[in-house]
Amino acid sequence: MNLLATPASRPDGTLTADLPAWRRWSALGVLSLALLTVVMDLTVLNVALPSISAELRPSATQQLWMVDAYSLVLAGLLISMSGLADRWGRRLLLMCGFAVFGLASLLILWADSSGGVIALRALLGLGGAMIMPTTLSMLRVLFTDTRERTLAIGVWAAVSAAGAAVGPIIGGFLLEHFSWHAAFLVNVPPMVLALIGAVVLLPESRVATTARWDGLGSVLSISGVAALVWSMKEFGKRFVNDGLANPAAWIALIAAVLLLTWFVLRCLRIPDPLLEVRLFLRPQLTAGVLAALFSMIAMGGGLLLLAQWLQLVEGYTPLEAGLRLMPFAGGAIITSISAQYLSDKLGARAVMGIAMLLPAVGFGLLYLAPTPLGYGWVAVAMILQGAGAGALTIGSAMIMGASPQEKAGNAAAIEETAYDLGNVFGVAFLGTIAAVLFSSKVGPDVPGADQSLAAALEIAQATGSAELAAVAQSSFTEAISLVGLIGAVLLAAAAVAVYLLTPRGLDLDVQH
Repeated sequence: MNLLATPASRPDGTLTADLPAWRRWSALGVLSLALLTVVMDLTVLNVALPSISAELRPSATQQLWMVDAYSLVLAGLLISMSGLADRWGRRLLLMCGFAVFGLASLLILWADSSGGVIALRALLGLGGAMIMPTTLSMLRVLFTDTRERTLAIGVWAAVSAAGAAVGPIIGGFLLEHFSWHAAFLVNVPPMVLALIGAVVLLPESRVATTARWDGLGSVLSISGVAALVWSMKEFGKRFVNDGLANPAAWIALIAAVLLLTWFVLRCLRIPDPLLEVRLFLRPQLTAGVLAALFSMIAMGGGLLLLAQWLQLVEGYTPLEAGLRLMPFAGGAIITSISAQYLSDKLGARAVMGIAMLLPAVGFGLLYLAPTPLGYGWVAVAMILQGAGAGALTIGSAMIMGASPQEKAGNAAAIEETAYDLGNVFGVAFLGTIAAVLFSSKVGPDVPGADQSLAAALEIAQATGSAELAAVAQSSFTEAISLVGLIGAVLLAAAAVAVYLLTPRGLDLDVQH
């Protein structure tokens, strides 16, 4: 018997025979390794950016594009790439994604300009868009038993949530020992291993279709989602200076609404749409999407603010701060892996509600913590914020279970888009609130000091003003406390919505 023999796929993308258990779980390891690398890249550049700026001297606009190019391309291409994976083959697109991501990371050795770094970040986004939704739709193919699938998705969710927290640690370690190029080159070995593992372990799965590719729908989805993500980022970055008087952000937001509305209407009218938007009529899928969105709002916003607090208020190095962000990953791993067991005992609806309430409690602790804010309180808050990944696990199982096999790519794209938008929205919304609160507390007495904590500390160092530094640090800590209150209310409301949308008595073992 050939243990590496690969069964063919049926017209709906399912396999004609189940893979052996060892091969299924080994394949999960390959997918998780690649996913971890892609998610880490969302945050690792934030640590490397000062070193890149010191060597390449990019303009302020170029610095923003170095960070944004990756997430804009990634978010914009998720829907189109998942559609291509269903048609061309999920294994084939994954392998292409591994190759593109690894090659873009290797080419950084020849990037000697800011434009070159931006271009490679965009190429990394292309590779990431091939990988992220396809890992989830491939899990639907590999794990036909729904209980096994939920556990596998728990591992996937833990990796997704923990990757953002691990990124600053890896980046901090590399920057303390090597040049900024290492923050890119670290991606190459995992992608080589993932490519080899895909060749050996992954089966091919494609959906048989004679329908023509919807080129217009693809353009609408790419441009609409990219415009939406950019407008959210732009509002967040310029709010302290411009408030809502930001014409470019408003134009992008209006364009995004028009383009995405056109895309949805088109998908409703044509017989073979790029995205089956009618899936949203299923309450369990909508609940799962909201869980993905708001659990990542908690992670994205919490990571942004607390990483700054640890470095600029507490005085830790990037590596030391990264290690102290590990409670995020710990909370994510605990709830993601235990989600299936808890769902069996309490029911999916109760677990979803509880898992969404945990990050709300975490934000609440930041508001209720005694002054001065200590790391012990912050660590507990981070564990609870990361614990929202438990909702991501059950939500992912609900999303994949609510869609037929031939629409698995659609379901994966919907979730990954919600995941990416949640991360962006958490950074933009909670980050903007913190910036506004900080600015109001520091005041305009020292020109430029109210723009950001980093700017205030730079001015304080240049002028030798210990008083300004102390005021800026205490103001930022107070801003985090108030953001905790706002985040707690927001996530508590999301918990109620997810709980009410999740069908009563939902059994994840039932095929939908």
